[in-house]
Amino acid sequence: MPGGQVERDERISIELTDEVMQSMEVGMIFRDYNGKISSLDFHRTASYLVTASDDESIRLYDIANGTLLKTINSKKYGVDLVCFTPHPTTVIYSSKNGWDESLRLLSLHDNKYLRYFKGHHDRVVSLCLCSRKECFISGSLDRTVLLWDQRAEKCQGLLRVQGRPAVAYDDQGLVFAIANEGGSIRMFDARKYEKGPFEIFTIGSDKSDAHTIKFSGDGRLMLFTTADGNIHVLDSFRGKIISSYSVKPVTGSGTLEASFSPDGMYVVSGSGDGSVYAWNIRTGKDVASWASTENDPPVIKWAPGGLMFATGSSELSFWIPDLLKLGKGQKRHILINSIAASLGSEKV
Repeated sequence: MPGGQVERDERISIELTDEVMQSMEVGMIFRDYNGKISSLDFHRTASYLVTASDDESIRLYDIANGTLLKTINSKKYGVDLVCFTPHPTTVIYSSKNGWDESLRLLSLHDNKYLRYFKGHHDRVVSLCLCSRKECFISGSLDRTVLLWDQRAEKCQGLLRVQGRPAVAYDDQGLVFAIANEGGSIRMFDARKYEKGPFEIFTIGSDKSDAHTIKFSGDGRLMLFTTADGNIHVLDSFRGKIISSYSVKPVTGSGTLEASFSPDGMYVVSGSGDGSVYAWNIRTGKDVASWASTENDPPVIKWAPGGLMFATGSSELSFWIPDLLKLGKGQKRHILINSIAASLGSEKV
C-alpha cells in the first residue's frame, strides 16, 4: 500500500546517531524462560532470531511479527551456543551436559538431527559460521580450534591454542581470527590456514581470558572482549587499537559479549554487573548505559541492517529507538509506532 511504502522509506532513511542510541529502550520482552539465555543469533537474511537457554531449550522467533514460532527441548544433551546456518530453520548448537561435547546440526522445522560433529573433549566456548560457505569453526576449553564442513562429520582441520579461545570469520569468509589469553590474536587465511597465521596481533596490556572476537560488517575492524571487562576495537589490517572500554569484570562462567552496529560506528556490550553500554567508535566516548537487576553479563547482538539489538539474560529483550524522546514531532511519532509494529508489539 502507498501508506506502507511511506513508512518503509522513512524507516530506511534514519541514521544511527548518538541521539538515536540514547533513545534506545526495550520495545518487546519475553519473560517465559526458566534459565539464563546463553546464546542468541539473528539470521542474516530472514527475519528470525534463535536463542539457547540453560533451561535446555532452543527457541525460534519471527522478528517481523514479534512471535515465538517454536520451542525445541534438548534435555539429553543440553544446549549452550547456537548459530544459524544459511537456511533459516537450521542451526548448529553445542552441548552442555558435561559428558558429550559434540556439535549438532538441527532442523528446527521437524526437530531432526541432520549431522553430529564429534571432536572436542571439553566445553565449546566459541562458535562461528562462515557466511559464504558451508564451513564453521569452533573453539573449546580443550585448547583446540576445529574447522568443519557442514556436510562432513569429521573436522577438516585442527589448531592447538593456549588457554580459552575465541574465534570468528570475517564477513567474506576469507579470513578467520583466533584470540587467546594474553591478548594474542592470530589471523589466518581460511584457504591455507595449515600454513599458520599470516599475522599476529598482541594487546600487551590485557592478559585475561579471551571471551569473544568479532569482525565489523566491512571487515575493517575487530571487536575483542576479555574476562577482565575490557572491550577493544582494533584495525583488522594492522592490529592497531582504535579504542578500548572497560566494564565490570566477569565472574563465574559468564561470557562478556559485545556487538558492532551494522554500520560499524557503534559498539554495544554487556557487563559483569548485567548492565548494557554503548560507545561511539569514532569519538571513543560512551554514549549510553542501561542498568539491570541481573548479576551476569547478558548476551547481546545487533540485528543485521536494522535499528535494533537484542539482549538475553533471564529474559529476552528487543531494543529499539524511542523517537518520541527526540521531540521531532508527529512524523517521528508515526515512525516509532511503525518500528514497534514491525516487532509485533506495543512498547513496554
